[in-house]
Amino acid sequence: MPELPEVETVARQLEPELEGHAIEKLEVRDKRWSRPVRPATLGKKVDGRTILGLGRRGKYLLLSLDGDQTLVMHLRMTGNLVLVEPEGEIIDPSEGRILYQGERTTEEKHLRARFVLDDGREVWFTDPRRFGEAFLIDDAKLPERFSRLGVEPLSPEFTAEKLGEIAAGKKAPLKSFLLDQSGIAGVGNIYADEALFRAHLHPLSPAGSMKPEHWEALRDGVVAALEAGIDAGGSSIDDYRDGRGEKGRMQERFLVHTREGQPCPGDCDGIVERIVVSGRSTYFCPTCQVKLRKRPKRRKGRKHASVPDRD
Repeated sequence: MPELPEVETVARQLEPELEGHAIEKLEVRDKRWSRPVRPATLGKKVDGRTILGLGRRGKYLLLSLDGDQTLVMHLRMTGNLVLVEPEGEIIDPSEGRILYQGERTTEEKHLRARFVLDDGREVWFTDPRRFGEAFLIDDAKLPERFSRLGVEPLSPEFTAEKLGEIAAGKKAPLKSFLLDQSGIAGVGNIYADEALFRAHLHPLSPAGSMKPEHWEALRDGVVAALEAGIDAGGSSIDDYRDGRGEKGRMQERFLVHTREGQPCPGDCDGIVERIVVSGRSTYFCPTCQVKLRKRPKRRKGRKHASVPDRD
């Protein structure tokens, strides 16, 4: 599933291409993409609208339109949002193996929605597995709609202290904690592994067991992992393609994710292992990633007897 770096890459690439252009027609080819709203109904509401920008919240793409409304899109597992030139050409190097379909994920056979722009170009939402979705919402309702999403990890609000506040009292393993979108928005399976390795923290450590120095290390690890992903244009392990239809390069730079059996890229002599946490494959170095202990609870209402000094 595309995570924050992949969604951010698409937003950064496409926003300057789309901003200021009008959508002459939105053709929804898959009713699952717009449900419960009928495809024709959503199309009529979007047709003729001017694009003001393309942003991101967590793993959601936000297509801002005139009239104080936003078309919110989620790529889910295999969705792609790509720009297509008038000639119909789409850049898509098909080398590599695509696990779900064995073919290019940006082909027209996987087209679920098509935006026709005023300059003849098109934007395609392709999705082999058809889990992607979109909905139109008033801008005033966006804060409420995303109220359950946690802090944005690339924002100034994501401090070590904020991370400690979110983790306080939580018994869940750190890997599960990072995947919980109500705490930190946008981090998924890949970048959780990479962040925990950078922070030298074991994925099974209870989130509430961290001390201030661990908050800082994990905060820095999350930010560094996400920024590395954005710099590489995202990770193309399976179906992901960026806004131009090209594969990302982050999979070539993974430190531990999918590196089972390989030497630790750090300064230790450990070997990367794979375990399953919350149903997700998890990669880590058992030598240099410290497993924290659960903090014991203080018993209330009991005072320790004083011990007399010994000569």
